[in-house]
Amino acid sequence: MRALLNWWGALVGLLLILTGGLLQPALPWWNPQLGFVFQDLQVTAQVPALLLTALVCGPRSGMLAAVAYISLGLSVIPVFQEGGGLAYLQQPSFGYLAGFVPAAWLCGRLVQQTGMDRLERLTGAALLGLFTIQICGLLNLGLGSLANRWSVSLPQLILTYSLLPLPGQLLLCCFVGVLARVLRPLLLVNR
Repeated sequence: MRALLNWWGALVGLLLILTGGLLQPALPWWNPQLGFVFQDLQVTAQVPALLLTALVCGPRSGMLAAVAYISLGLSVIPVFQEGGGLAYLQQPSFGYLAGFVPAAWLCGRLVQQTGMDRLERLTGAALLGLFTIQICGLLNLGLGSLANRWSVSLPQLILTYSLLPLPGQLLLCCFVGVLARVLRPLLLVNR
C-alpha cells in the first residue's frame, strides 16, 4: 500500500512540476491610484511544486517526481525552460534541475523524521530544499566556468540563475509552507 501511495504521490508531483513550469506567480499589492496590481515574481512555480510534493507526499514521492521530470526533459519532451534533450546537460541551468532530487529528499525526510506539522518548520524545510537547489546550481556554474563551458562570465551566470530569482523563490517557499500546513491534515498525511 505504501509503495502505491509513493507512486501516486510521484505522479501527482510530476504533474505539479510540469504545470508549475508553465505558471509565473505574481504578488498582488495595493496601489492607491490603480487599486490592486500584480507584480510578476520573475520565477516559475516549478520549484514550489517540487517542494510541496516532498513536504506533503514524502521523500520517495518527491524524488520520484524529480527524477521523472528530469528524465522526461532529457529524453523526449522539451519540458525545461530552455528546451530539453541530452544537450541540456551542458546548459548552465542544469545544475539547478539536478538539485531537485536532493532537495526533494531533504524536504520530505525532514518532515517524515520529525513529523513536522508546524508552519515555521514546514517553511524552514522548504527553504532548506531551495538552498539545496541553489547549492547544486552554483556548483554546476562554478565547475562549468572552470572548464570554460560557457561564454558568459561566472558573476553574470550567478546573477542570472541564482540571485535574480532568489527573492521570488524565497517568497514562494513561505507560500509552500502555508499550503503544506493546510494540505497535510486534509490528506491525512501522518508520515
